[in-house]
Amino acid sequence: MSNTTLRKNQKNQLNNTGINQQKLRAFAGELAKDIHTQDDLAELSASLVKMTIEAALGAEMEHHLGYAKHEQNTQDIDISNNTRNGYYPKTIKGSHGEVEIFVPRDRSSSFETIIIEKGQTRLGSFDNQILSLYAKGMSTRDIVSTFKEMYDADISATLVSNVTQAVITQATEWRNRPLDEIYPIVYLDGIVIKVRQDKQIIKKTMYIALGVNLEGKKECLGLWLSKNESSKFWLGVLNDIANRGVKDILIACVDGLTGFPEAINAVFPQTDVQLCIVHMVRNSLKYVGYKDRKQVASSLKQIYQSISEDEALLALDEFEHRWGDQFPSIGKSWRRNWDNVATIFAYPKAIRKAIYTTNAIESLNSVIRKSIKNRKIFNHDNSAFKVVFLAIEAASKRWTMSIRNWPQAMNQFIILHEDRLKDYV
Repeated sequence: MSNTTLRKNQKNQLNNTGINQQKLRAFAGELAKDIHTQDDLAELSASLVKMTIEAALGAEMEHHLGYAKHEQNTQDIDISNNTRNGYYPKTIKGSHGEVEIFVPRDRSSSFETIIIEKGQTRLGSFDNQILSLYAKGMSTRDIVSTFKEMYDADISATLVSNVTQAVITQATEWRNRPLDEIYPIVYLDGIVIKVRQDKQIIKKTMYIALGVNLEGKKECLGLWLSKNESSKFWLGVLNDIANRGVKDILIACVDGLTGFPEAINAVFPQTDVQLCIVHMVRNSLKYVGYKDRKQVASSLKQIYQSISEDEALLALDEFEHRWGDQFPSIGKSWRRNWDNVATIFAYPKAIRKAIYTTNAIESLNSVIRKSIKNRKIFNHDNSAFKVVFLAIEAASKRWTMSIRNWPQAMNQFIILHEDRLKDYV
């Protein structure tokens, strides 16, 4: 049996060890009698961690040698001369603070622990806490101070950097993973961030592609970083998505960037392009004063919530008649982009809701903006990638349900695009 197989079997046996909940509650009740302050609780927590880890290490050594401590070795001849050889101290950091444990060793130096691996000085939950704080936008210095204040654990800025640096490998694998062959809806958007580069602070765009798969569940397809948002760079993003397996997108929801629809159709010729209604409304209201904003927004709503394109064009005429003299640029903008605004009117109500509300991408953007709010300026591109990736990873854990009204929308998609979906549903 190989060492790898042996370690897997050993780990499975340890994982399958049950804990008697009734005895555990009784034990906890006894311990609670001596807890009077938070310091007492912290001290008990550290002691329990020490006792539990050392007991687990002892069980691992017993399994490795094949006999319990103080019992005779009855194992095969190849390890019959191997015995326990004392302990060595090791300091472990975690939410309990710093605790010194004693790790058993054997004479042949063949014992390798699973609970605390070689070179490990922190419990896994400790790293997870660092990553969680980093994802919330805390700086390396802030995280060091937080652990000192909360756990009285001295950690270095280098340690925090090393823990978060491991995220880059994970993010790289994620960004290169294969994708589904078809997505009914893909939202394409960008968020502006500030990064230090060549001793200057420059603005860059974090490109985000959020897909809705055939099950109606959200899936971030990737992240890309470049300078100013451009249709040329988006063309590269779309080619990357295609190279990772995507063959077709039914609807792409985008902002009003010049040349964007052409870039999409260059890679996915059959894709319907829908300008994001949220972006259209937001841009329209940009130069509207506060006292008129509510009424202008209500008039715009009559356009994009119309039943048909003819009704929408009539609503646009009425909008320009009422507001054209005061805000002439708004009506011109809607007419200039009408071909890609009117895509929604080719689809039934169930699909329209999934398109024009754009709750999916707006919700994700909100998570990302919250994570980068405290940073304001990133020291390098990788720092920005780490924070945004961790924020998306945390958000994606909640994407367990399909978006609202998806069954109805999917039924309509199947009717409208039967030839494109027949091999997938």
